[in-house]
Amino acid sequence: MNITTLGIDLAKNIFQLHGTDGRGNALFKKTVTRNNLAELIANLPKCRIVMEACGGANHWARKFNDYGHDVKLISPQFVKPFVKSNKNDRNDAEAIVEAASRPSMRYVSAKTIEQQDLQSLLRLREGCIEMRTKMSNQLRGLLTEYGIAIPKGMSHLHKALPKLFDRGIDNELTVTLKEMLEMQYNLLLLMEQQIATYEAKLKIIAKTNEACQRVQQVEGIGPITAVALASTIGNPNDFKNGRHFAAFIGLVPRQHSSGGRERLLGISKTGDSYLRQLLIHGARSAVLYAGKKTDIRSRWINGLKMRAGANRTCVALANKNARIALALLKNKETYKPAN
Repeated sequence: MNITTLGIDLAKNIFQLHGTDGRGNALFKKTVTRNNLAELIANLPKCRIVMEACGGANHWARKFNDYGHDVKLISPQFVKPFVKSNKNDRNDAEAIVEAASRPSMRYVSAKTIEQQDLQSLLRLREGCIEMRTKMSNQLRGLLTEYGIAIPKGMSHLHKALPKLFDRGIDNELTVTLKEMLEMQYNLLLLMEQQIATYEAKLKIIAKTNEACQRVQQVEGIGPITAVALASTIGNPNDFKNGRHFAAFIGLVPRQHSSGGRERLLGISKTGDSYLRQLLIHGARSAVLYAGKKTDIRSRWINGLKMRAGANRTCVALANKNARIALALLKNKETYKPAN
């Protein structure tokens, strides 16, 4: 078979394949199970394999690359307009090939094992933080029903809970509730221990990884943000310039222009929301301390803050930091702040 492009609609157990020749004629349509997919692709002639950048795509991209195929990943939002009629696996696979046939199509870089390890570490830490927040809010809500109001902040919760479930202290709480509070408190301590372990690992990686060390020199980028940048960027040459990377993580304005009239809206908020959040929070810290400095960067921050407000300044600085980080990694340079 003279297959030049093969589109694969990924799923959990059943995969739909659609292969075309150089003229776009369909030559191969097949439904394959997970156990048989790797063997089938290994026996195919070398071709371009295109998949949506979704769950499992990085794993299959690495495996198919080892077989000698040219693997490309496309964002699902760019495939959706090419789906004909009703949505099903066969139409999705055909739409992937159709989208890949466009010369101007933009692709997503497949993640390496190292990048996925870093992202998993970041996601697990974030999951523990969300669980800790959920548990603390739930405990406050339940205790409010008993007439006990605990102020915001984990420190207040740590001070109040041991006194509430202490059997030696006489209060209006029943023995049953005290037992439940003690179990939840121990679970809360376990979550905090997990978070501390993950953060210690992240700090070690930030100290030993060359890419993390480069970007940490920028004001507003700490160890966790540095690791998130290193795991997301991967190969910096995959991005044409800094603006493309800022657009990739949703830090550039959305456009709604028509009839020659340009209209810019708020930031697009596309891409990795977690990395965008870290960059903006880091920028808030930099904006806060810029008021005490007189260098060129701080004067720019303070001037923009007076004109546009603190929130827009934080987003603008996050955009600038993202561009600087890509330039540092792309050119392998050391950050040199302007005086």
